[in-house]
Amino acid sequence: MSHDLLLAKIAYGFDQLDADGDGRLTEEDHLLMGRASARALGHAEDSPEEERLIAAYVAIWRDLHLPALPAGTSAISRADFITSTAALADDPAAARATVGALAEAFLALADTDGDGRVDPDEFFTFQRGHFPGLDRAASDLAFGHLDRDGDGVLSAEEFITATIEYWSSRDPGAPGNWWAGNPALTEPV
Repeated sequence: MSHDLLLAKIAYGFDQLDADGDGRLTEEDHLLMGRASARALGHAEDSPEEERLIAAYVAIWRDLHLPALPAGTSAISRADFITSTAALADDPAAARATVGALAEAFLALADTDGDGRVDPDEFFTFQRGHFPGLDRAASDLAFGHLDRDGDGVLSAEEFITATIEYWSSRDPGAPGNWWAGNPALTEPV
């Protein structure tokens, strides 16, 4: 059952990241996520703030995803994404290196006030760019699970650990399972 939960989380996450819904993760999806995040933060279309967010998301694609693809390809299929991401559960060092790097990039985007932590408002706004169906109540519930020390903010370590757990942990009790909202809402693959 715990492996089924991992596969369900990854599949759900992929479906949310596939912003154009074509069954592939591409640079275009990252551009669309940048725009969605800008809207969630209240930035105007074509504003410098929107351009900064789009550039950050496209950089995540170009710096983290694209180099891992076979030569001549420019997309990750849903099946390949699920398989390769699930393999991280058996290689914690690789999970930390890959998903940890992604989490650090995400932290820079989520921490809008630059204090090195993510508060509930920043978390909700950031997550809405990736999980458009996430409502505030679900976000606050998830945040409560991710805030391991209960201080009302996610430290850099809490944020990064939650991201890594979401994408690589088979433990049904891992707080990171709440990264995208209620893990019970994910459907088995």
